[in-house]
Amino acid sequence: MSYPRILIGAVSSGSGKTMITCGILQAFVNRGLKTASFKCGPDYIDPMFHAKVIGTRSKNLDTFFAGENDTRYLFAKEARGMDISVMEGVMGYYDGVGGTTFQAGAYDLARVTDTPAVLIVDTKGMSMSVAALVKGFAEFVPRSHIEGVILNRMSPMLYPKIKEQVEKLTGVHVYGYVPVISDFVIESRHLGLVLPHEVEELERKLNGLAAVLEDTLDLDGLLELARTAPDPVYTVPCLPQVSFAEKPRIGVAMDEAFCFYYKDNLELLQELGAELVEFSPVHDHELPAGINGLLLGGGYPELFAGQLSDNKTMLQSVKSAIESGMPCLAECGGFMYLHNRMEDMNGTMHFMAGVIDGDVFRTPKLKRFGYVTVTARQECLCGPEGTAFRAHEFHYFDSTACGDGFHAEKPAGKRGWDCIRCTDSLQAGFPHLYYYSNPQAAAEFLMRCGDGRRQN
Repeated sequence: MSYPRILIGAVSSGSGKTMITCGILQAFVNRGLKTASFKCGPDYIDPMFHAKVIGTRSKNLDTFFAGENDTRYLFAKEARGMDISVMEGVMGYYDGVGGTTFQAGAYDLARVTDTPAVLIVDTKGMSMSVAALVKGFAEFVPRSHIEGVILNRMSPMLYPKIKEQVEKLTGVHVYGYVPVISDFVIESRHLGLVLPHEVEELERKLNGLAAVLEDTLDLDGLLELARTAPDPVYTVPCLPQVSFAEKPRIGVAMDEAFCFYYKDNLELLQELGAELVEFSPVHDHELPAGINGLLLGGGYPELFAGQLSDNKTMLQSVKSAIESGMPCLAECGGFMYLHNRMEDMNGTMHFMAGVIDGDVFRTPKLKRFGYVTVTARQECLCGPEGTAFRAHEFHYFDSTACGDGFHAEKPAGKRGWDCIRCTDSLQAGFPHLYYYSNPQAAAEFLMRCGDGRRQN
């Protein structure tokens, strides 16, 4: 089995990595190649772009969340049978957890998966200094995995001479350049890239970008580089064995307000025996019939606060289900939805489900941003006291009722705080949990939802 792949990294954030990755993916799709894409780290939105707009198979790869073996397994599971897989890095190539480690950064992912990396270099304001920068990145560690570079915002007139000098002085192959372009900019907002359905003429932009890259990048060379990658070596994770008389049916909030889910989380629940039933808190009038549990994921409820508040039958349906004992896991946006009131982006308060006696309000900057390990301080829906997940927080909102059922700790440094509300039927807080960091806890949730029994 062959797993051709490359990783697109960058010198720093803002180097054009996402735009160029999307253009390369679109060009490969336009060539008729079976294409998979992966985002390094915990970001939800880039994989949605890749999957929904470009049409690739896409998911996250995160060495902090999953560890080394499971990262290789999850890559191979998604990439099997693909003609090409493209991993998009995060931040600067060597930037990892805590700002002082390599862990979970682009280099770490290239190292763990043994993937050749291509570095995006923003050349604005540079000429020969490009070669010094490339040499420094390529030789910073004994095996950097950097096999090539792409020169962004490069003058077509200057490119041939700079390519020659970079290859001569560094030994790193130059796979082309990207000229200064303004037609294909992807807008951003308070949580990063806008969602795919909100970008004007996105398909036209991406296909236009792909056409430019067909002319200025050595895409055939990138495919040849990808084919040099060895097959990943891994063992299949040992998942909990659970049996159910009937599959637990889990309602999953999925619409324009709630769409932040790790694909691996949903697939793990299915592998453990769950049937997932999508519903829309914005558009549907009540919960799906016959469900046994609820997942309320993250997203942008603050942008749809009026519509969510006006849908009173759904609010009542959710409240009645949880208060009647239906198990519910809620994260970030889903947690916000369950409060008495939620502030929108304009500062207006809207009534919500009223399951949690508190208010959600906007803050001027990110709150408790980054990776955490959360550990239960009491029995919860996912297991006994001591149950732990690796997780991530990223939000500009806060709550008057954050909860204290878990304690969060940063992986680098000594910061920690209590979080997540826990009752007999609810586990809700700002952290986004990664289920593969504790598959047994995901199984415990399903057993609470159904009549599951552990198997020896």
